[in-house]
Amino acid sequence: MEKVFHLLSDHEAVTLFGLHDEHLKLLEAGFGVQVMARGNQLTISGPDGAVTKVSRLVEQLLEVIRSGRHLQRHEVVYAIRAAESGSAADLKPIYMDRIEVLSKRQFVSPRTSGQKAYVDAIRRYDIVFAIGPAGTGKSYLAMAMAVDALKKQEVSRIILTRPAVEAGESLGFLPGTFEEKVAPYLRPLYDALYDMMDPDRIGRSMERGILEVAPLAYMRGRTLNDSFVILDEAQNCTPEQMKMFLTRLGFDSKAVITGDITQSDLPTGKISGLEHARGALSKIEGIGFVEFQPSDVVRHELVQKILLAYDNANGKP
Repeated sequence: MEKVFHLLSDHEAVTLFGLHDEHLKLLEAGFGVQVMARGNQLTISGPDGAVTKVSRLVEQLLEVIRSGRHLQRHEVVYAIRAAESGSAADLKPIYMDRIEVLSKRQFVSPRTSGQKAYVDAIRRYDIVFAIGPAGTGKSYLAMAMAVDALKKQEVSRIILTRPAVEAGESLGFLPGTFEEKVAPYLRPLYDALYDMMDPDRIGRSMERGILEVAPLAYMRGRTLNDSFVILDEAQNCTPEQMKMFLTRLGFDSKAVITGDITQSDLPTGKISGLEHARGALSKIEGIGFVEFQPSDVVRHELVQKILLAYDNANGKP
């Protein structure tokens, strides 16, 4: 079987083919087809089933490119791997979903079907739990959705928090004021924030109380109205702390709780508040739970392989 595509421009060809035709080589290796590029013409040949699958993937990628979206290498690689595994999703709704932010990049988009489900869950539910391995965009996308909600005036402030817990460390023995002690624990939230908002806007927003970054202990006794609240690294909460946090939520507010149950820094034998909440709250209507998989990792390609290797070593299916 043979399928021929006539591309409309050099831009389409460059984006689709990849640097030194890297994407085409991945298609050949993954599906057992022959892919030939000549100018702006692409020819795919091989077994009927494989050519059909690759052709559908190419059609989807072209549809995204022709919609004005500039695909990056890792996004094309993800699409190929999803198709290889038989879990290919419709790419256009994923890659064309635009979350508006307040920086020069203007918008952020999900990159996997798992991330798309996560973004949709945040839009649908007032409380969302995102559970999964590092690199799946749990905190990053939550931050983007918070900035988007602020920009659209759906909330009046953003509150970012995480527990100040780390294996082998005690805050009482660290030098400096309490704020200086907890600053390293909050650094990842600041990193994501600076990718979503211009530095000057961040400073002004903090001064006016529109933006707050604080350790979880600061949430006690408060009622958080008209707010988008993100609890990061929630696997390091105790069940009591998780209950305290969830009951802070006031009117017209939204909360996103993120974490990786396999990476808890709580003392041995201490149950994670995130794991406890998954069991206790999963049947409550109005609360969303999103479970990320290693295939949703959008960091270096080796991170997926590392996570799978550890899962296999620990006897996970």
